[in-house]
Amino acid sequence: MNEVLEQTKWIKACRTTDIPENGGAAVKIGNEQIAVFNFTRTGKWYATQNECPHKKQMILSRGMIGCADNIPKVACPFHKKTFSLENGTCLSGEDYTIKTFPIKIENGYVYISINDEV
Repeated sequence: MNEVLEQTKWIKACRTTDIPENGGAAVKIGNEQIAVFNFTRTGKWYATQNECPHKKQMILSRGMIGCADNIPKVACPFHKKTFSLENGTCLSGEDYTIKTFPIKIENGYVYISINDEV
């Protein structure tokens, strides 16, 4: 395993069954709302901030997920800004970004690594 991931502090966020297939849900860790996505069509899980930076609404967990040019993405349900689930860049051509977090699945639970500021 990658040495950085071995030294990462993992926080149990929720059960895998709490997150809908091909969708997302919000979890709160410390002061941070995190959007967790279960992208079953690709077999991957993602975690990002829940706040859309465009209008500062806690809504990304309710966004539609899909792919654009093989990049997994989430679209804000209000104004359709799209963000990479892998690195947080805005795919709509604007200067917005979202935070992404390392995520792992073990024994039916979702674990997220967040920095100490949360």
